[in-house]
Amino acid sequence: MKSFRTWLSGLSLLLATSAWAAVPAHPGMLNYVEGQARISGQNVSAASVGTADVREGQILETGKGKAEILLTPGVFLRIGDNSSVRMDSAGLTDTRIAVLSGRVLIEADNLQKENNIQVADADAVAHLKKDGIYRFSANPPQIAAFDGKVRVTENDQSVEIGKGHAVDLQTPLKPVKFDRKADEKDPLYQWSKVRSEYLAEANVSSAQSVVLNASSWYGGGWYWNPWYASYAWIPGDGMFWSPFGYGFYSPFAVWSAPVYTYRGFGRGVVRPGLGPVRPGFRTGVRPGIHSLGGRSSLGGMNAAGMHGRFGRR
Repeated sequence: MKSFRTWLSGLSLLLATSAWAAVPAHPGMLNYVEGQARISGQNVSAASVGTADVREGQILETGKGKAEILLTPGVFLRIGDNSSVRMDSAGLTDTRIAVLSGRVLIEADNLQKENNIQVADADAVAHLKKDGIYRFSANPPQIAAFDGKVRVTENDQSVEIGKGHAVDLQTPLKPVKFDRKADEKDPLYQWSKVRSEYLAEANVSSAQSVVLNASSWYGGGWYWNPWYASYAWIPGDGMFWSPFGYGFYSPFAVWSAPVYTYRGFGRGVVRPGLGPVRPGFRTGVRPGIHSLGGRSSLGGMNAAGMHGRFGRR
């Protein structure tokens, strides 16, 4: 019994320390890295997650590696091997990134009408209009929408592309279909899908923690989850489906989430079916940006004071 109490005390200290190991989240925060990555020439690693960020004018680049940064709440930017991006503006209502080399993918799970996320690629600028999955290539320059809608402007031309369409840049803009199933086998897409699954698990873990410890709830936004060593996005209310098909739950809807069990300190394992919140290890959470709210499965007021409905898009 004494050894168990000693272990539990150590675990509590670990949680307390880990919960506050990161700074409040904001656009440009490093949320995951593997392999070779640098921010303005300075090497970053998994130990940098939660403390390092890409500030305005700085460049995030990879060698043989991949990295993920936060944009606005519910929107993630991921870059593949031998790729680089520059953060031109890191505001919540003015978020601008420039693709310099390689390939970049953006997963947008919760775009708000107040958000203004723009991505420069070659001489074109893309403005994200809907939740979706978008890929930006530098050589040859191309913008593709696996899902969602994006407006692309280049010189005096402007077109909108939607699900399964792309535009080749530095030529007359013309939406063309691309083989989504074939392109979904791309390593960056596959890695992004796995990251989305992990983030969905981190969301359930953090949302359950809020239910168990109501004092840790500060509204929808980014919350640090030490078990996943990354920020988890928690919606202000209801729940959302990501374009990859994973659910993100608010504390008010997490009772309907899949039940996750843990084996030691390893990755969460999903048990089939749905179930109520099962108190287990309480994860530490640290508030970051508080989101402006979103479409709600509850049909009630969200954090922005707007009504909405939840549904797959």
